[in-house]
Amino acid sequence: MKNTGKLKGKTIFITGASRGIGKQIALKAALDGANVVIAAKTAEPHPKLAGTIYTAAEEIQKAGGQALPCIVDVRDEQQVQKAVEAAVAKFGGIDILINNASAISLTPTLDTEMKRYDLMQNINTRGTFLVSKACLPYLLKSENPHILNISPPLNMKPHWFGNHTAYTIAKYGMSMCVLGMSEEFREKGVAVNALWPRTSIYTAAVEMLHGGPGAAKHSRKPEIMADAAYAIITRNARDYTGNFFMDDEVLLDVGVRDLGKYACHPENMHDLHLDIFLDNEGPVAKL
Repeated sequence: MKNTGKLKGKTIFITGASRGIGKQIALKAALDGANVVIAAKTAEPHPKLAGTIYTAAEEIQKAGGQALPCIVDVRDEQQVQKAVEAAVAKFGGIDILINNASAISLTPTLDTEMKRYDLMQNINTRGTFLVSKACLPYLLKSENPHILNISPPLNMKPHWFGNHTAYTIAKYGMSMCVLGMSEEFREKGVAVNALWPRTSIYTAAVEMLHGGPGAAKHSRKPEIMADAAYAIITRNARDYTGNFFMDDEVLLDVGVRDLGKYACHPENMHDLHLDIFLDNEGPVAKL
């Protein structure tokens, strides 16, 4: 999807933007000349995952945007508030928030340590609520404010809970923030939406989670999420709120027909794995 320039000069606050989907969204916005606040924990290189807030900032600036790297653990209210204040001081406000930071542990109840349970709840649900709350006073002043949570549709079929109750509760908490905040701020013109990938998205974190590069065979690139996010946050906020968007549907809606280019292995574009929380419906991998 081509850039339109609509984000030029806009300030985008992205959690978990040092790598993966968050960074890809940041780079897409940077091509328009956006100001990007990289709010993530990784200030020092991770032994297994490439990228820090500083390397992400360099890439954003090379792409044409302005970058502000901020060390932020979304569980820490003071760090969040400090980053928001730094963003406003540097760029004059905040126009868009992407709640991308997330923790995952696909474990059944008896195998889920409470430390891990708390981590997922505090990053996914509480972190999303906290960062949204901190940014909203500035979003309310923006001409076209958006909050976009990288979270799934609220699929209440029991098997999505039975296999990993703790993670589902935490991830659905992000989606419930969409449900509630979109209604709460509808009349004030703040769009609050969710975006979720139709298929597995191949990132370094997914490679580590699944034990190797084999996951790429049945996955799409994070660029599909970046293009879909771009399409959403460049829309009129008053016309699009309270939606649980799927990446491929968003792109089809704006005229993108070649989804094969997003497959890590185009020869496998008809054999992609559905992402978690999705049933076998809609335009899946056969596009």
